Amino acid sequence: MDSALLLGFTGLSVGALYFLLASGLSLVFGLMHVLSFAHGAYLSVCAYAAWAILDAWGTEGRTGWELVIACVLATVVGGVIAFLTELLLLRPLYGRDSLDQLLVTLGLGFVIVATLRGIWGPEERQVSLPEWVKETTALGGANIPNDRFIIIGAAILVFVLLQLILRKTRHGTIVRAGVENRDMVRALGIDVRHSFTLVFTLGGMAAGLAGALGAMYLRAVQPGIGDHFILFAFIVLIVGGLGSLSGALVAAVIVGLVQQFANFYIGSGAGDVITVALMAVMLLVRPQGLFGRTERVA
Repeated sequence: MDSALLLGFTGLSVGALYFLLASGLSLVFGLMHVLSFAHGAYLSVCAYAAWAILDAWGTEGRTGWELVIACVLATVVGGVIAFLTELLLLRPLYGRDSLDQLLVTLGLGFVIVATLRGIWGPEERQVSLPEWVKETTALGGANIPNDRFIIIGAAILVFVLLQLILRKTRHGTIVRAGVENRDMVRALGIDVRHSFTLVFTLGGMAAGLAGALGAMYLRAVQPGIGDHFILFAFIVLIVGGLGSLSGALVAAVIVGLVQQFANFYIGSGAGDVITVALMAVMLLVRPQGLFGRTERVA
């Protein structure tokens, strides 16, 4: 029972990281029809940003606020990078073949990772965390690492905030309408370019938070830290349904739990194989994903 509970919380925390990446990707694709391969690199940059802040803080007098500050600043960094990407690289390509946009984000991701490797080298760098984060909490006979609760709570908070933005703001209404029928929104005379910028920036901010939390979860950073997460974020995107925020959340939970339980009870790597197979089955049986086209952002 204790092993299952620990695996469950670990699976939920891994799924939470996938959701943070997939939520931005889902909205970006739903509104802009762009699959951004740069979001994994955003995660890597922001993981290094969090590491640098925590490393510079030192180990004396730790209260835990330094971790909060690192997460906030990593989120801001992710948003700024995404904003500049949309403004300088993607906006000039609107109206052209979507392959051009895909290749630009893919190339940007390679450049960012190569830059990180050139500055800090390929080796891992350990993340200095407050002691209470590395400690455990007894729950149901299992000792759950405290970072699991932080990651899961952050993902829930992001989901709620995104829902509020989408449902309670004017830009959110435009985004939801644009995901359902972008041509209709344009026919009404609404300029969706500002919504493109908002959505891409929000996606970058979610990736930035995922970078800080991923560094905390792995206890280390290295240039390719985003590669693993982006792969499974795309699986979550396909399983949940392109453009569906709720679908991304449900699929992330499924993928995270399946990975952890399969790796433990079947063998190392089995979870990865099963999740890829799950994606393949979904594409064959229900190509639109679990939530399909009827609920693309909610």
